Amino acid sequence: MSEAASPNDALIVVDVQNDFCPGGALPVPAGDEVVPELNAWIAWARAGGALVVASRDWHPAHHCSFEPFGGRWPPHCIAGTPGAAFHPRLEIPDEAVIVSKATQPDRDAYSAFDGTGLETRLRERGVKRVLVGGLALDYCVKATALDAARAGFETVLLRSATRPVEVHPGDGERAVEELRAAGVRILDGRP
Repeated sequence: MSEAASPNDALIVVDVQNDFCPGGALPVPAGDEVVPELNAWIAWARAGGALVVASRDWHPAHHCSFEPFGGRWPPHCIAGTPGAAFHPRLEIPDEAVIVSKATQPDRDAYSAFDGTGLETRLRERGVKRVLVGGLALDYCVKATALDAARAGFETVLLRSATRPVEVHPGDGERAVEELRAAGVRILDGRP
């Protein structure tokens, strides 16, 4: 991206947590490869006065998305555990807004906008453009970008700063096409 960040921008770093990285409870293949990409975008955002938002799954131990309770996923990102912590090399600034989602035991939430008040915070700050990266492309990143676009924000997917789970082969590319069809701009590479 050739243009500088501005205070009307927000970078949303989605769920770059230990459990979604190699060695975690629900690892995204090569999930840790997004960290240096996102760190470059965080530096870009901070240099231009943009807001940095970091979302995280922050599940109760008996969350409905977990297999033992009828969900589709193994237990992961349980609030307060090492698995729920952000990746140790992710350079989240002290002033970043931290958004915790899927915190109720009987309700799942993939999007950083779902039940978090994030849209209101962005509007209060005057954000016009939202850039989204993180984990996983075909679930929480897609849901976050779709919600941003539906809310009327100019939305950019940072393609090189995300990786898919690929429960079914091709899920990642299908997610990109769905986002493109929803008006989301797809951007490869670093700033």
